[in-house]
Formats: sequence, C-alpha cells, structure tokens
Amino acid sequence: MNNETKYQKFALCREMLETPGVIRLFNVPGLQTYADDLKASGEALLTGEGSSRIFPAKRAIAQSLEKGEKTRFITEGATQAMAYDLTGKTVFGSSNSGRTKELIRLFDKLKKEGHPSLFGVTAASDSALESYSRKTYVLNCGSEDAVAATKSVAEQALFYDAVRAAVKGEELKGLSELAEAVEKALTMEIDPEITKLAAGAGMIYFAGRNTGVAEELTLKTNEITRRKSDFLEGTYAAHGIEEVMNPEDILIVVDPFEEEEAKFIECLSKGVGIKIISIADRKTSFDHSIVIPDAGDFQDYVELAAGWNLLVETGLELGIDLDTPARARKVGNEYTPS
Repeated sequence: MNNETKYQKFALCREMLETPGVIRLFNVPGLQTYADDLKASGEALLTGEGSSRIFPAKRAIAQSLEKGEKTRFITEGATQAMAYDLTGKTVFGSSNSGRTKELIRLFDKLKKEGHPSLFGVTAASDSALESYSRKTYVLNCGSEDAVAATKSVAEQALFYDAVRAAVKGEELKGLSELAEAVEKALTMEIDPEITKLAAGAGMIYFAGRNTGVAEELTLKTNEITRRKSDFLEGTYAAHGIEEVMNPEDILIVVDPFEEEEAKFIECLSKGVGIKIISIADRKTSFDHSIVIPDAGDFQDYVELAAGWNLLVETGLELGIDLDTPARARKVGNEYTPS
C-alpha cells in the first residue's frame, strides 16, 4: 500500500497511511487526571464495542501483565458490564462516535448511581459520551470516513499506554521509532502469492496471542474483504477446530509461539491441507512469512499495520469497493436521545 491512485482513492487506505503521523504527534492534554484516578483505584474497566475495545483494551491488559504492573485492567462489552459491581473501579469508555448505544446506557446507569470515575475516549467533540464523563480525551486523529476504524484504533491504544505509563511516573518513549516501523509495515510489498491465497480462501482464520491484534484483524477481514473469518486464540487452532477446516481455508498466525509451530504444521498443514501464513518479526517455519520490523514493546501496532496492508491488497484483488460495504455501518448501534 502506498500513494498510488489505486490506494489513495479509498478513504480506508488514506486513513491507514495517516497512522504514522498520528503516532508521531500523539499527546494527551491533562493526562495526569486520568492517571491519578487510576492510581488511586488500582483497577480499571476498559469498555466499548468492536474496534474501540478489542485492540486498545486487550493490548493494555497483555502489556500490564507482561510488565507486572500493580494496576489491574479488565475489559468487557458495555452491556454485560452493566451486570458487574464496578464500585471503586475507574471506568474508561471508548467510542469513536461518542454515541454508541451500549456505552451510553452503561455510563447513564453508573452516573445515576453516583459513580465518580467515568472517563470517555472519543473522536467527536461535545458528544453524548462526553456529557456523561468526568473527563474526555478527544482523539487528535480526526474523524474517519471509512467504515472500518483504523487510525483511531491505534490512537485509542496509545491513550491507554500513556495512562499506564503516567501511573508509574513515566512518559511514552520511542514513538518516532514506532511511527517509522508502522509506516514500513503499511507500505511493504505483500507477496502476491499470499494475496491470492487470502482472496481465494473459503475461510480466513486468525490465530495469535490475546493482545487484540489477531482478533481485531478478524473483524477487519469481515469489513474490508467481505470474507468470513474467525479468531482462534493462543493455540486453540490445534485443539479440535481442524475437524471443520477445509483445504481451501487459510490460517494467518500473528507472532506465533515458536515452540508450537510444528504442532500447527502437523495438525493443519498436513492434517487439513490448509496454507499457514505468519506475521512476525522473523521468518517462521510456515508456508509463508510476512516479516515486519521489530518495535519492542510496541510490536502489536506493527503487526496490526501489516495485517491492514494484507487485507487492503486482498480486497483490491477481489475488486471490492473498500469504502462501501453492503451492510456494515460506521456506528453499529447508535444512541438516540429519547
């Protein structure tokens, strides 16, 4: 993906390619307010729907656990979260539009109960979400015209990264290097054979760590390529689902566990006959490897960008209008004031 007309005519591609700039200019005014509340509570619910929750929340949880941070992060969809006792927890609600029905309903309930720690993350100024929140971070990336959220997903995740860092008295470092790595992943040439495999697949499976990357790419596969897709967390792909896989399916593994590659090949490549593609900072033993730059603790963002790149090429191979899905909407379930 690059600045050629075949890409630039789509808002989706333009917005993906704006992501490195969003990373370079990232800044959160009043960051300490969010951090102080979270430090006092020690626990946060990161909620929202779809892309506003999957990657931003699950990356924060995985990184926090890897780093042994004292703060505990949990995530849940806003409707199910209504059944939880959130007393004493900081609640971050993320919605690009600021008017997602499930999230507004949760915040309305909590505000009526007197919950003091409701924070919003949105791309829309003066939104319904902001009216329910103690403080709201309005994304710097601007609005998105494409149905599939991209640059906003990255900035939402960076917001949680910045809050986590501030709780520890630190600042985010290495954003310039991250922006460069993301740009390389977005603009690298995807092997045409991989693109053809994805375009011809009956089902596109994603496997990988529970960092939100593979799961978010599963959703983007539906929105961008109109292909059916499923997320197989961790090593789930080697635990029975091969019974319903077909040789025309493919499996894309993000940052695979090296010690499990042989089992995937045995069960899926040899057992089913499917092709396996990896996205990682190394060449793997699978059929095809998309090798991306190493960005250390920020590697998830680079993996996500490489996945976007592959999905765009797949959509174009299929002759799809990337900006005009038949059924998907920009705001999935919109709140309307009664």
